[in-house]
Amino acid sequence: MEYREVGNTGVEVSEIGFGGGGNAGLMVRGTPEQQREAVARAVELGINYFDQAPDYGDGVSETNLGRLMRELGFRPYITTKIEVRAENLDDIAGHVTRSLDASLQRLGVDYVDFLQVHNGPLMERPELSGRGYARLWIEDYLRPGGALEGLQEAQRSGKARFIGFISRGGDGEAARKLIDTGAFNLINVSVHLLNPSAGMKPYGMSVDADWDGILHYAAAHGVGAAIYSPLAGGFLTDNAVEGGEAHPLARGARSPEAGEVGLQQARALRFLSRDLNPHTQEDDHNLAEAAIRFILSLNGVSTVLGGFSDAAQVEENAAFSGRGPLSVRNMKRIEMAWRANFGLDAAVG
Repeated sequence: MEYREVGNTGVEVSEIGFGGGGNAGLMVRGTPEQQREAVARAVELGINYFDQAPDYGDGVSETNLGRLMRELGFRPYITTKIEVRAENLDDIAGHVTRSLDASLQRLGVDYVDFLQVHNGPLMERPELSGRGYARLWIEDYLRPGGALEGLQEAQRSGKARFIGFISRGGDGEAARKLIDTGAFNLINVSVHLLNPSAGMKPYGMSVDADWDGILHYAAAHGVGAAIYSPLAGGFLTDNAVEGGEAHPLARGARSPEAGEVGLQQARALRFLSRDLNPHTQEDDHNLAEAAIRFILSLNGVSTVLGGFSDAAQVEENAAFSGRGPLSVRNMKRIEMAWRANFGLDAAVG
């Protein structure tokens, strides 16, 4: 396992991080035995960064990680998050404190290394209702009693070492404004072969959400980046493009339409699989490995968050660390697929 500094923090984390979210399912729906096997293997392989949030199983993932830290006797770098909902808008800073205290209790620790807002920033006021927390108005980040005030109080109290936020795409202006405050140390960003816009936006390619080159901006300002959804929700695997069944613990595409488009895009990149590639040296990888090595080659990436369903996936992903960028040959072929918009325009025509 190789390690990278998170921005200018001095903290060095494993290139492959351990995501605790619900899409892969392990830390939310797995058995204690499955969780213990996977986490123990991750630690053995050198993974030292674990990404958490209260919303992952309504606290279940944090609770399970806390149990495993006690059972296995390890203490990784931990990120957890704050979800701001409509009911919290009158006292966001106070909500940050209360949410963090509850997370610390579930995790069984006195502090976390990184505390992030799970809402992506927007320049316009979004409509928050019910349990929704995807977005948060930039003013609710920055105003007195807002999210930033709560995060900085967590730092002053020693309950969080560094702070950050999530970028969800379409929020480039607001994300840059937050970075410009100089207060933030880490952003979570999605970037993958089906949507590389956080690092680049090739001519001819359309994306469902534009991350507007935020990786470069963050890196230039000393802010690290943890990458979520590196396999595009599971589409960028040999198993998916060949029509295989998803892991029993994993969630599928959020809609049949999204699933069909994602699969068509991923199938346009099947040449990245060793089974279809006549080259056996620099191009000897499967689709998942190619996807993660592409991300690790981008400027500004601190860690790639694996969404693991079992110990075998932990082993597979950990082995991708240190293998270097993709070959020039394969990058040229990827660029052609991007320029052709994965063949989607021809399919519509």
